Amino acid sequence: MRPSSTVNGTPQHIDLQSIPLPPQRGAGNAAAVDNVSARPPYAAWESRYRAWVIGSDVFTAFVLIMMSAFLIDRSDPHDMHALGTAAAFLFGLSVCRAWSPRVLGEGAEEYRTLGRGLVATAVLVALGGLLFGALAVQPWVFIVVPMISVFMFLQRYALRQVLHRRRRLGECLLPVLAAGSPDTVADLIARTKADPHVGWRVEAVCTYSGAGAERGSGEVEGVPVVGKLDELAGHVRRGGYRVVAVTADQHWNPKRLQRLAWDLEGTSAEMVVAPMLMEVAGPRLNVSGVLGMPLLRVSAPMFTGGRRLVKEVLDRCGSALLLTLVSPLLLAIAVAIKFDDRGPVIYRQRRVGRDGHTFTMLKFRTMVTNADKLKQDLQADNEGAGPLFKMRKDPRVTRVGTMLRRYSLDELPQLLNVVSGRMSLVGPRPPLPEETAKYAPDARRRLLVKPGLTGLWQVSGRSDLSWAESIRLDLRYVEDWSLALDLVILWKTFRAVVQGRGAY
Repeated sequence: MRPSSTVNGTPQHIDLQSIPLPPQRGAGNAAAVDNVSARPPYAAWESRYRAWVIGSDVFTAFVLIMMSAFLIDRSDPHDMHALGTAAAFLFGLSVCRAWSPRVLGEGAEEYRTLGRGLVATAVLVALGGLLFGALAVQPWVFIVVPMISVFMFLQRYALRQVLHRRRRLGECLLPVLAAGSPDTVADLIARTKADPHVGWRVEAVCTYSGAGAERGSGEVEGVPVVGKLDELAGHVRRGGYRVVAVTADQHWNPKRLQRLAWDLEGTSAEMVVAPMLMEVAGPRLNVSGVLGMPLLRVSAPMFTGGRRLVKEVLDRCGSALLLTLVSPLLLAIAVAIKFDDRGPVIYRQRRVGRDGHTFTMLKFRTMVTNADKLKQDLQADNEGAGPLFKMRKDPRVTRVGTMLRRYSLDELPQLLNVVSGRMSLVGPRPPLPEETAKYAPDARRRLLVKPGLTGLWQVSGRSDLSWAESIRLDLRYVEDWSLALDLVILWKTFRAVVQGRGAY
């Protein structure tokens, strides 16, 4: 079952206002929860979104293929190359399930699946050229298919952003019934409220006793408790929920879960079971049958190997290219800092890298030259989380430094650290030695990979995050790293930096 059978985008001109939405429910209105029978199994916006994804993908591909036929072969758009590329495109994306509802809206997984489909397209075009003697396929493999890929990734992103905006307004959300212990259900509710773009709205809860988080309470975090775990299937059939989210509870056992799965057959609901390994997800989790039992296989995180080598090459080459492109900006910033207070341009600081090895991290100086000495006098005003020292209005920050910090321009010299191999473009935040001395054992797992110029912490709130949340995000990256996730983070970093969210 897909943990979020949601979709994270839709085209700008779709009339989402006309889409029938799940009815809003007030807290404690358990009778209303059980009497919703008119809700369709699948909301209209889901089907429309998938149709727009497929239609826009096909339209973009065929337009670019026809244009390429005229430009490359100087012939009509019905020649062998054009027809073969079109067929390979349809076959490759279909076989790789790039249009499957199970991956649409699944964050990096959607882009990962789309990428596999487009790679398969390029391979099929190349093999087709060899098989049928159409040897002049190089432009189609190395120009046309990559060009289609760029446009397709951009339009998928645009589709998801429009739906994100609707979901922040409380529209186009999937109705969820959560079942488990009050504590774990409360955590799920809090997460769905914090991240509405996922597309879940918990509208009802079932617990073992039929009670809420507090003794005698009929709700959890404002969501009504409608019954006990054994009554769950009946509430699903009467309520028309799209997702049944099973969270951890000591009363769940294999027999009860199996019976629930059988009882939900024939309903519109998808059963989603949260594993005990809450922060492990993505390609590391696989379900396979062994000895007649379904087993959840958890592969080890990849800290070495071919994919890490690819990441290393992309880090160094990408940072070298970025340094070349932004060199005029670097020069302008250096001049501005020098003219501001005549102090040094670069600030050097010892940070902890992979496996606990320290290195000198480079930044543009944004504070007065004696900032480290003044830090002790400002400890009472510390607003940072955990061992971090942060102040929203730090008096040590210079006029130029305020602007540099807002848009993270002070971190550009760290590209030199990436080129030298001490840092990565994407990774956990590089900690100070005094921070790592206070790390708990789980937090030390952040040091298994190189620190990054950006990361999940950068695109999820930056300095606005709590210490526990920043650690959770860094550990999630360490556990579930992939090249697709890196690309998503780099794209989101650009948006976060432009908007200046959480920077001070």
